[in-house]
Amino acid sequence: MSEIKSDFTFSKKYDKEFSQRYARSRKQKPSRRFANFWEIQMARKALRLAGNPRSILDLPCGTGRFWAMLAEEPTRELMAGDSSLPMMEMARASHAERIADRFHCLHTDALHIDLPSKVVDSILCMRLMHHIHDPATRLAIYREFARVSRCSVCVSLRVDGNFSAWRRARRHTRKGKPGVNRNVIAAAQAEQELSAAGLRIIGKVDLLRYYSMWRTYVLRVD
Repeated sequence: MSEIKSDFTFSKKYDKEFSQRYARSRKQKPSRRFANFWEIQMARKALRLAGNPRSILDLPCGTGRFWAMLAEEPTRELMAGDSSLPMMEMARASHAERIADRFHCLHTDALHIDLPSKVVDSILCMRLMHHIHDPATRLAIYREFARVSRCSVCVSLRVDGNFSAWRRARRHTRKGKPGVNRNVIAAAQAEQELSAAGLRIIGKVDLLRYYSMWRTYVLRVD
């Protein structure tokens, strides 16, 4: 178990100062605002492919970048979880009460979700898995998603087969490093791991097809 937990050391930086800086950067930098807009569109399309689930767990929720979009459905039951309390506090502080109060927040992580089995219709997992480099840890997370969700999972990954991944690999090679990026996974490997966890692919939503590494997989829980 300690070997799996070690893959989450990146989350230790998410303190109060980092959370505030992260939230500001998403609003102030034009490139971040552009990326944020298109990621929200990607998540919205993925949820449509998943059948517009009536209850959703946003995990990790970070500073709540997807909350306004998730709350667009007035009758949707909303939950949010994160391993960082400062990030969740920033999420609540960054939204109007009418949105923030819709979310039941949990201090939890993706490996050990503090919820009963089959408690939500869908899980939205954006910008987590590119931090997880160990295949066994990814598989454990996917299986935990399959345990908690009744119907579907939408998870974003950085995959190969696009210009951005090719350019990064080339840059690493020029610097005398292996032509790989640990934050990018081969699409074939990603899909094999998802299948091994009992998640069936029903859709793929690319941020910018053929250019961006970001892809959201829409998965049915078998």
